[in-house]
Amino acid sequence: MAEIPLTSPSLPQYPSTAWRLSHFDYHLPAERIAQQPATIRDRSRLLVSLPQQRYDQVFRNLPEWLRPGDLLVMNDTRVIPARLLANKPSGGRIEILLLHPLDNAGAWQAMATGSKRIHPGLQIPIAPGLTVLFVERNQEGFRVQIESNGETVLQALQRHGHLPLPPYITGSSAAQDQQRYQTIYARQPGAVAAPTAGLHFTSSLLARLRAQGVRTTTVTLHVGPGTFQPVREEEIHRHVMHREQAILSPHAARLINQTHAQQGRVVAVGTTSLRVLESAALPSGRVRPWQGETGLFIVPGYRFRTVDALITNFHLPRSTLLMLVAALIGKRRLDRDYAHAINHGYRFYSYGDAMLLFPETKR
Repeated sequence: MAEIPLTSPSLPQYPSTAWRLSHFDYHLPAERIAQQPATIRDRSRLLVSLPQQRYDQVFRNLPEWLRPGDLLVMNDTRVIPARLLANKPSGGRIEILLLHPLDNAGAWQAMATGSKRIHPGLQIPIAPGLTVLFVERNQEGFRVQIESNGETVLQALQRHGHLPLPPYITGSSAAQDQQRYQTIYARQPGAVAAPTAGLHFTSSLLARLRAQGVRTTTVTLHVGPGTFQPVREEEIHRHVMHREQAILSPHAARLINQTHAQQGRVVAVGTTSLRVLESAALPSGRVRPWQGETGLFIVPGYRFRTVDALITNFHLPRSTLLMLVAALIGKRRLDRDYAHAINHGYRFYSYGDAMLLFPETKR
């Protein structure tokens, strides 16, 4: 993909100085946080939100809300078992989360927590033939060097790593998570969190959608841990967005541009897919093939250029994802939809239910 530019196109300017972090807070009862996924993926609930109405649905009814010529854009990243648990030579426990590779020779960016302060030079044996050396501390955590005894790092992680579930999930089983904390179309390893809007799709649901003329394509965004981290700046325009690796292929760009040319709707499956589309968008609303890092931070006032609808889960208070949804449908409608979901028993966060959002105005 050498022809794909390695820098993002210029992004639109938007006013964010009026918004404060406290505008994006809400109270969620603990029992609304889903600890386990729905027994069958597409049996989760779906709140369909239109500008003037909302409907309580089941996710398997999604085809009723789409039409021939629409295009679903899905994130095909695959969660890697990037969480390593071990003991220090002193005996204390340590947990290491590998974020992304820094080169092809075993250097990775990582975060780590332990019973005592972690210093560069510390070497941690994970398993026979697999060690992690802490090289230096940096802004994101640590640069580490992984020795995996002839295996690739990903091969070693498959044998010795654990899936890095969000901290608010405490009631699921490891065996269940291995299968359910991945989308059925996950192909490109590299994420440390699942693009959770896609967890609701089944093969049979996708077949029904395609049979009625709804097309699908994929982009890639390797979801990082920043997706779980709340914004801490009260003046949200001061927040520095985490950056994530993303790819929009020439094939996907052609389908997206063709869909709009033929008056179809582009429906992003998840905020990660939406951020890839908007990062690759030209001022005209067309997209071009693109590969690089995106740190796009979307808040109310942002002008969307590529997306006609969004499928997403319910997001944490004070999160950048909640701000993105407010930008798409408006803050007042966001508040009403979330209050409705809480009062009507919807399940929240990664293993929870979904929303189908149609914006206030067309692009």
